[in-house]
Amino acid sequence: MPDTTHHFESLFEYAPLSLWEQDYSAIKTFLDGLRAQGVGDLAKYLDDHPDELDRSLRLIKVKHVNQETFRLFGARDEAELLSNLDKMFRDEMRVHWRSELLALWNGEMSWSGDGINYRLDGEALQVRLHWRILPECESNWECVLVSIENITALKLAERRFRNLFEHAPISLWEEDYSALKREFDVLRGQGIEDLQAHLASHPEAVSRFMGMIRVLDVNRKTLSLFGATDKDTLLANLNRVFRDEMRTHFVDELVDMWNGKTHYEREGINYSLSGDPVDIHLHWTLMPGHEKDFDWVLVALQDITARKKAEEYLRYLGTHDVMTGLYNRAFFEETLLHLETNRSDPVSFIVLDLNGLKNTNDTLGHHAGDKLIRRAAEVLTASIENGFIAARIGGDEFIVIMAGATEQTANEMIERIQSLTAVNNKYYRSPELSFSIGTATSKPGMKLEKVIGIADDAMYRHKGMFYRRRRGDL
Repeated sequence: MPDTTHHFESLFEYAPLSLWEQDYSAIKTFLDGLRAQGVGDLAKYLDDHPDELDRSLRLIKVKHVNQETFRLFGARDEAELLSNLDKMFRDEMRVHWRSELLALWNGEMSWSGDGINYRLDGEALQVRLHWRILPECESNWECVLVSIENITALKLAERRFRNLFEHAPISLWEEDYSALKREFDVLRGQGIEDLQAHLASHPEAVSRFMGMIRVLDVNRKTLSLFGATDKDTLLANLNRVFRDEMRTHFVDELVDMWNGKTHYEREGINYSLSGDPVDIHLHWTLMPGHEKDFDWVLVALQDITARKKAEEYLRYLGTHDVMTGLYNRAFFEETLLHLETNRSDPVSFIVLDLNGLKNTNDTLGHHAGDKLIRRAAEVLTASIENGFIAARIGGDEFIVIMAGATEQTANEMIERIQSLTAVNNKYYRSPELSFSIGTATSKPGMKLEKVIGIADDAMYRHKGMFYRRRRGDL
């Protein structure tokens, strides 16, 4: 029959983990003495008597350690290790020893936590420490089993990945969607199958879902992106960051989650704490292994505001006349095609030709001619209302597109243009700003190009009258 005692001694001695047999009886006597003195709050007592923490630490009696302990702390044997405990248990160890002491004070028979010990050569060790007062010693604390695990590599890896998160060049958010997932399960239990239809009939649920998201952490780029001084400030003002337009793409995100997607990308708008809109590209990922409860989600936000502004500027250049800021001929033709395809009469057009531009260019120079063109645009811009569109379609040619406008509305617009032209001329000495104007209104079955041709003919008749009047023929 094997020697059971020898067997368990071998298990202790050659275990691949640092094991210590310790005696805490002197610590029990110390704590019992404090209670006898009337100490009721050990934490406050230690704050008031910091030296007592060190004194209690020295009361630990090490009875035996195993082979792995020598290797871990760089000692040749047990005698060398035990004679240098002050080099191993110092400095930062006081932090977790305080926690251990409070656990003992509160009657706990075991404790686990992370801390720092030191090898005999001075190298710091990140350790995970566990101790348990053995059942047969719970009355006197004379036998305590302690295990020390070297987690230095783990802590270095955690620090490395923490730094990758903290200093990433894009905004990163760790979030907990578990409350939202539970609500999904409730809705499914109620027989809801189409979340999009449910949200359409219960729009208030969108805000409720948004309120269920718990932000666990954000990185530094997030603070700078949204203009927050610290994480607490940002987290206290999330209602200012996620609002307005976000609801639109959040509904799409909810539907994606409901349909089982574990990652998706889309663009949207958030807001900085100063109120400025921030165009973002969002990448949402449900972390692997958390599909059941949605308690760990990583959200990456990339600031695409500059890109959006560039795209907007390019769209502006593609649809606007640079000199006047009015829409250009390409936009006019695209709008005309859209109106023809989605025909809804009436549509009125006002065609305008700037009088005297060639004469201005010839006598005063092209700079003066360009100024006259910009004055014409000022008048048209000030005249436009009700979603009507003004475009420059040639050097001295302009057109006003008035979807849904009757002939009377078009004539009223002409009167407005003529009135504002007279006002404009009061503020400029010369040359005089004037237009030749023609208008026409569509009728069912008439192509819009034909309507514009009628307005164009009317404009030329007006222009002929203008020059005949100038020559004195009228």
